[in-house]
Amino acid sequence: MSQNLWSQVDRYFADQLHPEDAALAAVLASCEANHLPPISVAPNQGRLLQLLALACGARRILEVGTLAGYSTICMARALPAGGKLISLEIDPRHAGIALENVGRAGLADKVEIRLGRALDLLPGLAGEGPFDLVFIDADKTSNPEYFAWAVKLSRPGTIIVIDNVVREGKVIDAHSKDQSVQGVRRLTAAVAAEKRVRATTLQTVGSKGYDGLIIAMVLPS
Repeated sequence: MSQNLWSQVDRYFADQLHPEDAALAAVLASCEANHLPPISVAPNQGRLLQLLALACGARRILEVGTLAGYSTICMARALPAGGKLISLEIDPRHAGIALENVGRAGLADKVEIRLGRALDLLPGLAGEGPFDLVFIDADKTSNPEYFAWAVKLSRPGTIIVIDNVVREGKVIDAHSKDQSVQGVRRLTAAVAAEKRVRATTLQTVGSKGYDGLIIAMVLPS
């Protein structure tokens, strides 16, 4: 199995199930034009996030890590009138580009991008929840802390999604020197120990290579 084949299969399903979207294409073009890293979620992953938001009836969504706003737009499109998505972004340049993209997509009234270090901003969200869906896609070393805050800011039924947890299979190396790998391993231990959630992983291959997600749901008390 090759990366080329994975990408072709991704394109096949994308063409069939969610043809090219002008607003999302503009996000990717803005990433290239501004030399942002090519790490936005893949189209099928964006659609998965949108479907999860619809499935849980999300009215309030929290995102940790905005980049250029691709996943932001995907999730915000699932919000009903009066719904809100708050996205936390540490890089002011990324935040500015994302704001432009969100505005172009016609979602400025549903999305607020807050600038700063997520671990500094998360405590201030206590009065703005609970959130129905939380998507974590930022620095992997802080994943355990992000997850802990996600649970604090949730309700029974909240869905928590954490991206990039497989790390091309490197996650199984307990002795890895890669701090992102170790962050994911600490995250996995934290999720396993958290009795308020039930979780699983979804390994993925495609245009983004070999990676995966942790998907958790907060259980009734």
